[in-house]
Amino acid sequence: MDMDEVIAFTESLGGVLTLRPRPGDGSPEVSWGDAFCYYAPDGVVPRTQPFATIVTQDHPGDEGSRLDRPGAFRVNVAAGTDGFRRWAGRHPRDPDTDDVDPSTPDVLVAHPVYGHLGWLAVVDPGPRTGEPLRDLLRTAHALARARYERRTAAAPH
Repeated sequence: MDMDEVIAFTESLGGVLTLRPRPGDGSPEVSWGDAFCYYAPDGVVPRTQPFATIVTQDHPGDEGSRLDRPGAFRVNVAAGTDGFRRWAGRHPRDPDTDDVDPSTPDVLVAHPVYGHLGWLAVVDPGPRTGEPLRDLLRTAHALARARYERRTAAAPH
């Protein structure tokens, strides 16, 4: 899967607002080329974290995925505690005992920085991770939609 395929799949889930920072739009340079996927059926960027991101370069403090390689990108998904446990085999706050290199392509891993918050990641998704990634994106989208609906129902009318 390439970055555009991941975005197209995510947007096909419905109600998704994808932000793609670019030079000149006021976003920080470190985010240019990345993508941030929110559940926002009203088209307004919510005050919440995205449910999925795609990063195309190393960020300060997050260089382990080696996204400095040509064409490399990493998909990050807010899997939630249950989704994280299902895929990682442990609770997000439990110590990571895996010795998986986070730069290994097409391998689903705990996010190198936000794994303890229930985020999973895959560098350059391919045949091994394509379907699991789609399942995780569906789950993250459903969780984000449920949060949106709870906030909307609780908002004063």
